[in-house]
Amino acid sequence: MRIRKETWSRFNGKEVLLFTLTNDRGMELSATNYGCIVTDLRVPDRNGNIENVVLGFGRFEPYVENAPYFGAVIGRVAGRIRGASFELDGITYQLAKNEHNNHLHGGPNGFHRVLWQAEPVQRDDAVGVVFSYTSPDGEEGYPGTVHVQVEYWLNNDNEWIVTHRARSDKTTLVNLTNHTYFNLSGNGKRDILDHTLTIQSSRVLELNEELIPTGRVLDVTGTPFDLRQGKTIREAVESGHPQIALVGGGYDHPFWLDRHHDKEIVLSDPESGRVLTVETDEVGVVVYTSNQLPEGLDLGGVSSRKYLGICLETQGLPDAIHHPQFPSIVLPAGQERASTTVYRFGII
Repeated sequence: MRIRKETWSRFNGKEVLLFTLTNDRGMELSATNYGCIVTDLRVPDRNGNIENVVLGFGRFEPYVENAPYFGAVIGRVAGRIRGASFELDGITYQLAKNEHNNHLHGGPNGFHRVLWQAEPVQRDDAVGVVFSYTSPDGEEGYPGTVHVQVEYWLNNDNEWIVTHRARSDKTTLVNLTNHTYFNLSGNGKRDILDHTLTIQSSRVLELNEELIPTGRVLDVTGTPFDLRQGKTIREAVESGHPQIALVGGGYDHPFWLDRHHDKEIVLSDPESGRVLTVETDEVGVVVYTSNQLPEGLDLGGVSSRKYLGICLETQGLPDAIHHPQFPSIVLPAGQERASTTVYRFGII
C-alpha cells in the first residue's frame, strides 16, 4: 500500500494538495484538502478493469466555480434547515440563506469550500489522510468554535473508511456527511438507472415542496421507497409516486435506517459486476439520484446529466433541530461527536 502527495493548485494564496491512496489490489482513491473532496475512486469490475466510480473534475478550478458538492464533506449541518434559523438554549441563531429562505449543506461557505490541514497516515492494515479544520464561532451563523477531523482510510479489503469527529467549545449543531456521487458502470459510461439499490429501512421522511422534512415518517411498505429487497433506480423514477415527482423524478429522501453496521445499504451494477456495500453507525442515509444535476459539466470527458450519479449520504436526519421526534444533532459543549461509514467494493 502506498500514498502519493502532490501540489494540485493554489487557492487564496495557499497550496491545494492532492493525495492518492493505493492498496495492494489496485484500488485507488484520490482526495484533495479543498473540501476533503474525493476526486477519483478507481475499483475493478468483474473482468478486472479498474475504472473511476465517482463523479468529479479532472482539474481543481471547476470545484471552486460550479461543483454540485462533488465528493465533498458537508458541514456543519448536512441538508436543509427550515427558515435558516434555529433556537438553542433560548437563543435564536440566524444562519446564512443559500436556498430560497433556507440553509443548505452548511451554507454557501460550508466545510466543502474551505482548505483543510491534511496529513498522510499509514498503519499496518491501511493508508489514509487525516484532514483537520477549525470552524470559528459564528461561521455561517452557528455558535461555537468547532474542531473537526475527517479521516479517509483505504485497506486491502477494498474498503474506503470515513470517520468524522467534531468537538465544540459551545453547544451547537453538527451533522456531517460525505456527498460523493457514485456510478458503478465505470468512467461514467452509463447512467445509474439500472443500478439496483437495497436499503434496510422501513421508514422514510416525507418532504414538503422545499424538500424539507414535514415531520411525518412514512411506512415504506408498498411504495417505491421499500428497498428492503432491492429495486432498480428506474423503477422509482417510473413509479409516478408523488414524493418521487416532487424532487424531480427520483430520490432525494432521508431513509431512517433499521439497523447499523450490517450491510444496511447495497448498490450494484449488474453489467459491470461492481457492488458497493455501505455500513454506518449513523441513523439515516439521504439518497440522491442527481435529479437536479446541472447538465454539460465536463467530468473528465463525460458530460454531466440527470441520473449520472447517486449519493448515499449517511448522516443524522435533516432539519432534526425542528423535529424533536428525530434523533438529536445537538453537540453539547466539550463533547465529541464521531461517526464512521465503511464503503466496501466487491464483485457480484
